[in-house]
Amino acid sequence: MDWLRIGAFAILILYHIGMVFVPWNFHAKSHHVERWATVPMLAVNAWRLTLLFVVSGYASRALLARSHGLGRFVRDRSWRLLVPLALGVAVVVPPQAWVELVLRYGYPAGYLHFWGHDYFTFRRLGQVTVPTWNHLWFVGYLWLYTALLAIGVAAIRIRRAQHGFDWLFGSALGGVGVIVVPLAWSTAIHARWFQMVGETHALVGDWIAHLSYFPAFLFGFALARSPATMRAIGRWWPAGAVLAIAGYAYVVGIERGWIGPWGPALFARYGVAHAAQQWGAIVALIGIAERWFNRDAPIRATLTEAVFPFYLVHQTIIVVVAYVLWNAALTAGQEFAVLVAATVAGCTAFYYGGRAVPWLRPLIGLRRQS
Repeated sequence: MDWLRIGAFAILILYHIGMVFVPWNFHAKSHHVERWATVPMLAVNAWRLTLLFVVSGYASRALLARSHGLGRFVRDRSWRLLVPLALGVAVVVPPQAWVELVLRYGYPAGYLHFWGHDYFTFRRLGQVTVPTWNHLWFVGYLWLYTALLAIGVAAIRIRRAQHGFDWLFGSALGGVGVIVVPLAWSTAIHARWFQMVGETHALVGDWIAHLSYFPAFLFGFALARSPATMRAIGRWWPAGAVLAIAGYAYVVGIERGWIGPWGPALFARYGVAHAAQQWGAIVALIGIAERWFNRDAPIRATLTEAVFPFYLVHQTIIVVVAYVLWNAALTAGQEFAVLVAATVAGCTAFYYGGRAVPWLRPLIGLRRQS
């Protein structure tokens, strides 16, 4: 699953670069906003974040197994998540808020004035609440789910729960439950309970996110010790791929105006299509990863370590570079290429620079050197 985790974060970084060019809300936009660019973005929009929580839950099972007790696991995960989150909110994220205020709301002061006088005032400037965690909401949610997981592990019989998971998703009805059960849950969320409702990433009251991502995190945690479920995924991933493609085609048809008109009935069908694309893609990607990428390579360990530092800093690099390119008179292709190159270079420098300095390592989510 390491390669799938690496790929999931790489897709997320490319997705955030794409956000500069599509007519969706983002902190900085290009002059070359194109509606057609939503088509490739929609190919990953439904499942990219859910997949991150699945692979994070999977990794958490291995971390728990290596820890000396549940308390040590919680302490280690808190250190590895909350310290970088604090650094991110205080230092990494503020340039994003400043760029957004300058470009969208005409904020008149420079960055240092903003950071020193306005950022930590706990108020709204324009439509931007400061301070903010922006894309680092994922880290906060991941810590919360880890804490809830630890409570569950302490409170229930984990072996009995694991056996129930193995039966439901790996054995019952030939393992088809690995598709049917999560798909039914996702359909209830998107087609019935929260039709066309967006996530807030505000932690409190963000029920559509929690009902989607916490079960995905738990699924990944249980999957890590469930050979039966992994075999079921190996059997059913082609069906998942078909569901994902069909759901994507329907979503694109609605978004492009080929299917309509908009209304409650269409909202429900959109939710079903979104759910099909979401879970079908996840099953297909796990199956493909296990079938063709379940092998090691010399660079895997480095990339596995680098994904979290890359995640911490990537969006700030994207937003700042987009701001610098605002009046650069580049074509859309040139601007996209510069953003990709600058993001890769900046993330790489952040990772290797932080890795080389012992006291910086925990600040960027790396283990302390022994």
